[in-house]
This record gives sequence, structure tokens and C-alpha cells, in this order.
Amino acid sequence: MADDIPFERRFTAVPGVVEEVAPGVRRVLAPNPGPFTFTGTCTYIVGRGEVAIIDPGPDDASHIAAVLAAVEAETVTHLFLTHTHRDHSGALAALKAATGAPTYGEGPHRAARPLHAQEVNTLDSAGDRGFLPDVALADGARVEGAGWTLAALATPGHTANHMAFVLEEAGAIFVGDHVMGWSTTVVAPPDGSMNDYMQSLRRLGQRPETLYFPGHGGVITQGPAFVERFLRHRLARETAIMRALERGPRRIPDIVRAIYFGLDPRLAGAAGLSTLAHLEDLVERGDVLTDGPAVLAGLYRLP
Repeated sequence: MADDIPFERRFTAVPGVVEEVAPGVRRVLAPNPGPFTFTGTCTYIVGRGEVAIIDPGPDDASHIAAVLAAVEAETVTHLFLTHTHRDHSGALAALKAATGAPTYGEGPHRAARPLHAQEVNTLDSAGDRGFLPDVALADGARVEGAGWTLAALATPGHTANHMAFVLEEAGAIFVGDHVMGWSTTVVAPPDGSMNDYMQSLRRLGQRPETLYFPGHGGVITQGPAFVERFLRHRLARETAIMRALERGPRRIPDIVRAIYFGLDPRLAGAAGLSTLAHLEDLVERGDVLTDGPAVLAGLYRLP
């Protein structure tokens, strides 16, 4: 189904090597490849002389050293975080200790909804619950630095506290994990919310900026068009779930087998959680029924 999105998986960035990806924007790739991180997390440096760092990356000594080496002759004035997954925030404490720069973000890690009775958050270990920004940013807040301005854009969905940052001088957006050029975004309850994610996608797609800097993979040059493909993909996924349920009541593993083809076995759990996210939204809208709240072990049926 993801064939409708023109993914670009030819990404040649080398971990630890500083690259200028746009005027005034440098990228340092972290050495943490994996099924959820692609070739690694992208850390960005904004400005020259007095700079901001966006998404410090994982707690990896070689990556921390590479980022600090990239700004060795400069002053780091701001540390921004798009969201509190450890592959983005793990290096934050070390960079703050080394630079003394204050941290900026939407707020602490939290779930998009409370846990249901006997529900376990299977992705709890991925969340950085120790993060508390020195400066909590509200949607629309603007932070000015030396020759750059970043505007906060709340984009909940992947996590409840996900925030993108608009680089006003470049007509570009640091989109974190909300939109990526190599894969769809994992939306996994209870941390993530499909309803929030879709609303954030629509909001992002209505903006004029075309250049997106994602948390993993290469730069996206046609942002709004890419967002439109993502929206269509998610709506097609909804339709596929509904068609699977037309054959009768089903549980999530059965639905996953019916709608995901050629799935990497390492992503089976994520596919189940993504399906749950869609079902939560469909149940809330009354398009799908289940007994009690929408949960991984639930039985789902059409009205």
C-alpha cells in the first residue's frame, strides 16, 4: 500500500560527518541504524557563530563528540527537541552540560491518552520521561537567534508532545518524525494518536513551506505534496481495515495479515500498534465497534 508514496531510500550520509544541507543548516547523522531509525537519527545545527542544535540524537559517545566537534569554534545558544523519543533526546544532557545552552520543547513525555485497565505500554522504554525543557514552547511561539528564527508548530500524533520548528528565513520546517522521506511514521497508542496525527498532517500540508528536514533520512523538497500522499495513504489504510472487517469480526493480528503485504517481521509489532491507532479513531467515530475500549486484544466488527 505504501507504493503510493514516492519514498527515497538512497541516503548516503555518513555518521559523524557534518554536511550542509541548506544555507545555514548543517546535519550530523548518528550511528544508530535500525528498522525504526533507518540509517540513524539526524541532528541539525542552525546558524553560524551562535547556533542552535535541533534533536541532539541518541546517547552515543561518538555522535556527541561529532556534534561538539562540528560547533567547536562556535557558541551553542539553544537546544531544541522535536519529541521525547530517546533516539532524539539521549544526547541532550551531554550537550547541555558541554555547552550550557538552555533546552526548548513542547513539554515532558506523556501518553496521548490514559492506559486502559490491564493495558501495558509496549513502547514505554522508548520515551524519555526525564526531559523537562528549560523553556516550554506553546504552539506559535517564536525563538530568535543570531540570524535565524524558529517558530514552534505543534504536531502531535507520533507522540503527544511532538513539535516541528519552522525556520522562517529559509521557508523550511524541521519535521522530526512527523513526516519522513523513507517510510511512514509509526503512530502507536497510547503514546501516539491517529486522530491527532491526521489533524497535524492536514495542518502541516496547508503551510507554504516546501523544504522539510526530517529526523531520519534525506531532505524532503516537495513537502506539501508529500503530506498529501501520506494523508491518502492513511485513508487507504482505513479503507483496507474496513474491507477486512466486511468478512466478519476480526482481531488485530488477523487484520495485519490481511492488509500488510511483505511486512518485515521486525515491524510486526509496530504494524499491530498502527492498526490499533486506526481502530481507535474508527471506533471513536462509530465506524467500527468493539466491546469496551479499543485495545490490542480486542475483537472488532462493523456496525
